[in-house]
Amino acid sequence: GSSVLLVTMNMQTIAQMSCNPAMGGVAKGQIVREIDALGGYSGIITDKTMIQFRMLNRSKGPAMWSPRAQSDRMRFAEEWRNLLEKTPNLDFYQEMVTGLVVSKNKVCGVKTTLGLTIKAKTVILTNGTFLNGLIHIGDKNYGGGRAGEKSSKGLTEQLVSLGFDSGRMKTGTPPRVDGRSLDFSKMIEQPGDDHPEKFSYLDTTSVLTTQRSCHMTHTSTLVHDILRDGFDRSPMFNGSIKSVGPRYCPSIEDKVVRFADKDQHQIFVEPEGLDTHELYPNGISTSLPFDVQLNLVRSISGFEKAHITRPGYAIEYDYFNPQDLKYSLETKAVQGLFFAGQINGTTGYEEAGAQGLLAGTNAALQVQDKDSWCPRRDNAYMGVLVDDLISMGTAEPYRMFTSRAEYRLLLREDNADLRLTEKGRELGLVDDNRWQQFSEKREAIELERQRLKNTWVQPGTAAAEKLADHIENRLSHEYSLFELLKRPELNHGIIDSLFPKEDRELSPVVAEQVEIDAKYSGYINRQQDEIDRLQRHENTAIPRDFDYKSIRGLSNEVKQKLDDAMPETLARAARIPGVTPAAISLLLVSLKKHAA
Repeated sequence: GSSVLLVTMNMQTIAQMSCNPAMGGVAKGQIVREIDALGGYSGIITDKTMIQFRMLNRSKGPAMWSPRAQSDRMRFAEEWRNLLEKTPNLDFYQEMVTGLVVSKNKVCGVKTTLGLTIKAKTVILTNGTFLNGLIHIGDKNYGGGRAGEKSSKGLTEQLVSLGFDSGRMKTGTPPRVDGRSLDFSKMIEQPGDDHPEKFSYLDTTSVLTTQRSCHMTHTSTLVHDILRDGFDRSPMFNGSIKSVGPRYCPSIEDKVVRFADKDQHQIFVEPEGLDTHELYPNGISTSLPFDVQLNLVRSISGFEKAHITRPGYAIEYDYFNPQDLKYSLETKAVQGLFFAGQINGTTGYEEAGAQGLLAGTNAALQVQDKDSWCPRRDNAYMGVLVDDLISMGTAEPYRMFTSRAEYRLLLREDNADLRLTEKGRELGLVDDNRWQQFSEKREAIELERQRLKNTWVQPGTAAAEKLADHIENRLSHEYSLFELLKRPELNHGIIDSLFPKEDRELSPVVAEQVEIDAKYSGYINRQQDEIDRLQRHENTAIPRDFDYKSIRGLSNEVKQKLDDAMPETLARAARIPGVTPAAISLLLVSLKKHAA
């Protein structure tokens, strides 16, 4: 319901996928599902533009399942632009923002290169890699926020003058190649799933019927030797690049140095779209000179005659310490100013999309004089992301993994709507159509769960005889269907066949949800007990002006950490590195005295 202006340096590059043409992946796929559950559009656009779908980690438990899709890069941007133009209350303006209008520590609008002042009650900065962006290719470097686009000037300097803590980070991209110049017979084909799924919970998008394969090849000792010969001309090693790159998506130069004992590294050859020959060789991001890039590319199996369409490059850019943010993603120093995406030290489309949705929601809530919202760590990967950034900060580009979530058994890709859609409705993010579909699904799950719990199988009956083919020992006493479904050798299809069909049609999604609930109910209940124990004190608020120096028994180091982080609750204080359980106990006692 809020009136929004999107100011961008180039309206033709809205939603351009700067890096690989893919959405989702381990933990990232869960985030896309969470965005969708809250009414966001990332899943919908991905479904409309995907050219391949794979469910990663399917051989593991459902907490590890992670959807990933290859997208058509050009169609992805086109669909986003079309959708945004149809969004009520959203306007566009093409120009560079060079500064903020701030009065009495409150943002009042932005200034542009033309000298315009655009007034606003809240402002969200989503600058990506554009803040003082510097592109490196060999010994050449030039200002740019992305290949072919200029960098953004002015904002960093003003924010630093306002007291913000700025740093530099680095990311990179590989050279793109023309698929017609490659020999795919030397590579391993990686097709999509036989039965592809989709991201959005809505029935308005459909699954893929035609998919494009990716391919896999490898580097070799020859490639590594070529790389090492070019290190003296690499900005990674000659001092030109001083900032930290992503640990979990390193450049090929990084890999060769850090994993010197490895003779090869995987390269995933990903199509950029349905109707283009350009390919993205995922795994060889580099900032080496062009002649070295050409030699290394043509030394890869299947790439002997490769034609490079765009050289790879590294880019350095400014970011700000996310510990200076509130959980709403509003800055602590300037009221009404929100940060989202790489400006907070993250990397990845999905992490940026999650922050954009949260920042946008909370900016609108503030304008409407409503309380802000951020999911807890046990509610969503979004909550883990924000809590990690604010409680720990980051010295390198932050990427989400399932291992970062201590409650990942609850934070599955299949149940994001059950976790978040009701809250999205309460916040005003979920429209009537989504709410109706969700309500029907939730009701169907509960009806099926109750049916299974209330239907019993007695030994010696026809149903028990049917079961005998699937279980090791015959039934010795009666079981409910829900109890039987907990057994690893049984699935919902087997259980459902024990009794004649009623006049009902159960969707596969509902059946899967009920089966997961049954099989993992013991583990889920145990994890929920842990959460409940923590929550007894989780919401114990810490006053903003609380004097940590007054707490006897706390080390000066812990006092300093608490002062710097300014945690809003006791549980968030507990997640600050170096703040021990003993320190939390002292803090709790002190808070109780303070409140008395």
